[in-house]
Amino acid sequence: LVFTKSAERNEFWSALLEKAYAKLHGSYEALKGGNTTEAMEDFTGGVTEFYEMKEAPKELYKIMKKALERGSLMGCSIDSLVPARFETRTVTGLVKGHAYSVTAVDECKPSQHKDNKVRLVRLRNPWGQVEWNGPWSDNSKEWTTLSKAEKEKLQHQSAEDGEFWMSFEDFKKNYTKIEICNLTPDALEDDKIHKWTVSVNEGRWVRGCSAGGCRNYPDTFWTNPQYRLRLLEEDDDPDDNEVGCTFVVALMQKNRRKERKMGANLFTIGFAIYEEIAGDDMEITANELRNVLNRVISTHKDLNTEGFSLESCRSMIALMDMDGTGRLNLQEFRHLWNKIKQWQGIFKHYNADQSGSINSYEMRNAVNDAGFRLNNQLYDIITMRYANENMNIDFDSFVSCLVRLEAMFRAFQAFDQDGDGTIRLSVLEWLQLTMYA
Repeated sequence: LVFTKSAERNEFWSALLEKAYAKLHGSYEALKGGNTTEAMEDFTGGVTEFYEMKEAPKELYKIMKKALERGSLMGCSIDSLVPARFETRTVTGLVKGHAYSVTAVDECKPSQHKDNKVRLVRLRNPWGQVEWNGPWSDNSKEWTTLSKAEKEKLQHQSAEDGEFWMSFEDFKKNYTKIEICNLTPDALEDDKIHKWTVSVNEGRWVRGCSAGGCRNYPDTFWTNPQYRLRLLEEDDDPDDNEVGCTFVVALMQKNRRKERKMGANLFTIGFAIYEEIAGDDMEITANELRNVLNRVISTHKDLNTEGFSLESCRSMIALMDMDGTGRLNLQEFRHLWNKIKQWQGIFKHYNADQSGSINSYEMRNAVNDAGFRLNNQLYDIITMRYANENMNIDFDSFVSCLVRLEAMFRAFQAFDQDGDGTIRLSVLEWLQLTMYA
């Protein structure tokens, strides 16, 4: 056998499976290269997630443990920056540019550690040899600190079989990334395993129609295929007090490896996940508006702001709420968003030092640029109302001021039916006008 072969001379299933896979893609040459993710998804139909060790979440150990409880497959590798050094052995016994499988995640309590447990990861080199020679390797001194019961629990044995233990800290330090393939329910036979629910959607990007490109192309990005996901049940996890529903999304492109002999390569593809703020009524409250706006504003570091207050967002809703529901629908939100973008541009112009505020003199010019022509008495009132003790106005106060001015001018024009610049209001009309502004 030239390619895959088993250490057992009468075992041929792996070579036959590889041959079938090569035939599916057109040739053995088409199988060259790739990554663990592609292989695991192709052979199991599962959905894969991966983590770079440098950017891995703090709860990675817990994620790995839960993944094994769900019957997931896990692989990891050490990146090699030099292609010529792929599958070269390091001084620690690990191999660069080589796929390892993660077969177990567990904890043990050495005798010298009275309270603290050591977190361990068990890995396997598919070569069936060449193992890690650091702490917690097969013959390391760390095993002498464990009781017989602990060793049996971890199924420790000293053999050149390619399988070995290492501490979770060494695992993070030595490996570059980990890939977790979550299997579909039909791939799992053990009823004790916590299973995923699976939904498959097929679609395509059509040039000139639904190939909208990435977010660098805002005019066409919205034309990309969209799917709405509703999460109805929270996770049944007794070890986790957080209320949430875990889901994994994966994107796969078909038959590109098969077309490699014709010069085809994998396309650069991706997806974005957005939280739907509005409920079934498609309207948002002041709290929801605040969450949306502050999430966007936080990306503008030059504004140097903590975001909008709830009171400011209530004023915004009062300004744009044409139907009197106390909420904003999509059309009202779009109108507000265009206003905020316009005001943000004005504020940035006068916030040249990126201090996050403008002084009272700059405020006069900024209000004028926004389209409001006021007298000195009104500018004095604005300064007293919206400036801090240093006579500076931050972005939240700036927008709040313009929202109030916009609302007042709009209300006045609604009552000024004959356009003579004067209006007559009853007490109740005046209260209604000023209380919801």
